[in-house]
Amino acid sequence: MYTVVDLFAGAGGLSLGFMQTGKFNIVAAAENNKNAQKTYHRNHPNTRLYSDVRDIDYKSMKSHLGKIDIVIGGPPCQGFSNANRQHSTIVSMNNRLVKEYVRAICELRPKAFVMENVAMLRSSVHRFLVEDEDIRNSSVMELEMKKEYIELIPSSAYFPGALDFIKTLNTPTTFMWNDRLFRLINHLFRYRINQTKFNQTLEKHKRGLLKYLDELMQSSKDIARTTLKTFDNEMVHAIVTYSNNREQSSFAKLILSIEKPLMLQRAIHKMQEILSNNIHIYEYKMLDNKVVALVKSYAVLDYITGILGNAPYSYNLTQNTFNAIDYGAPQRRERFVLVGISNSFKAQYPAPQPTVDSKEYPTVRDAISDLQDVPVSTDVKSNPISLEDRDDLSDLAKQLRGNMLYNHVCTASRSVAIERFKSLHEGQNFHDLDDSLKSTYSNSKRTQNTIYLRLKYDEPSRTVVNVRKSMWIHPKLNRAISIREAARLQTFPDNFVFEGTKDSQYQQVGNAVPPCLANAVAKSLLSLLDEE
Repeated sequence: MYTVVDLFAGAGGLSLGFMQTGKFNIVAAAENNKNAQKTYHRNHPNTRLYSDVRDIDYKSMKSHLGKIDIVIGGPPCQGFSNANRQHSTIVSMNNRLVKEYVRAICELRPKAFVMENVAMLRSSVHRFLVEDEDIRNSSVMELEMKKEYIELIPSSAYFPGALDFIKTLNTPTTFMWNDRLFRLINHLFRYRINQTKFNQTLEKHKRGLLKYLDELMQSSKDIARTTLKTFDNEMVHAIVTYSNNREQSSFAKLILSIEKPLMLQRAIHKMQEILSNNIHIYEYKMLDNKVVALVKSYAVLDYITGILGNAPYSYNLTQNTFNAIDYGAPQRRERFVLVGISNSFKAQYPAPQPTVDSKEYPTVRDAISDLQDVPVSTDVKSNPISLEDRDDLSDLAKQLRGNMLYNHVCTASRSVAIERFKSLHEGQNFHDLDDSLKSTYSNSKRTQNTIYLRLKYDEPSRTVVNVRKSMWIHPKLNRAISIREAARLQTFPDNFVFEGTKDSQYQQVGNAVPPCLANAVAKSLLSLLDEE
């Protein structure tokens, strides 16, 4: 038996696929989500479970568990994207987690490792920002770098001395507003072109807002930065005046008085994030009348391969993108898989060959039709259901069906959702609804075409996500897909039980690696390990 550690284990789909070979023993796993932990422990009771990978002492792990042969896992990775304006933060903490995965490999020195992730990881979109500690790491600094400019102060908030202000901002927290005030002003500013909504929001929060503004005026007396104090004073005066006499106040002038101090507060928050994450600033400069920070970034995949593929680790690395449908899943689901093999092995990693011909891909019917007449519950705490033997099962259903059916639970849908279900045929989605059934959506044209998708029985499914949020519909019944049906589409057997809240169970299923894909990777790895 080969010993395995599973990092970022989720519910345990990757672990299950490896265990199904009968040749791998999962001795330890790490997962920080409490609900996923419950699921993992329920199905892998003999595995030592860690909560936070950042706290793992791998030297201690080896002393307790012995030599670790294989490390597997799928560290979440969003990377840095200067183009993504939807997120207020610059650095995703998920970046840290990828580096934690690399740390595990470096400290455990396993015979092999398997890292799975989204197929997009191979693109240059997923990037890390250079940190101060990277400057001292020649392996990192040899990677291909790209200049990035982080906007700190926009042109609309520029003032003489803005650049010097940013350059000398060593303790940003000193100049931050009260957190609740910052959120409230941001909320108000969101309605800068909609005076009606602005007024409604102001009226709703007026009492608290005036209290926070008064506190700001008191605290600003202690601040030496006269520029900030001046802007804050102007904003406070404008808001108080407007709230007392809207008819005689200029809404446009009010917004202008809010914009500059708010933009400066956002800049201060960005600076705090940069400093707390030890992002290396190459230069602060003016660019198109904006104050920007020059940083550099490198591709996440370049980092992983640069560190682990070179001395002193020197793993032989193989990158592949696999589609779970080629290995028996009744869904199209692409995953990027990076396999590292110790350079003590002479042979290269042999990627698994598809086990299913494209003409014989399993379908949604193969996966879940035997459950169509089994009553579904909306209570996540409902008892499991006893299943009778059937002789008309598909090959896939024979593999997955158990004696007891757990998690056959779905969303309790409201009347408007039921009406939508009734109007949609197999393969149709939200955009096929009559306009009268779209009225609860503020911008129906931007709704994704996976929302209110009624599955087709005789085709493979689309990529399984959190099907509760997407409100996927059963091919024949006017109800949502159950947690168990979604798990079947991911190739989890019925005896694999999900724990936690209803939404968390749906999320765990959607996040999981299909065990059939994990199993194919595990078998291909075995062919190499066993030769040794």
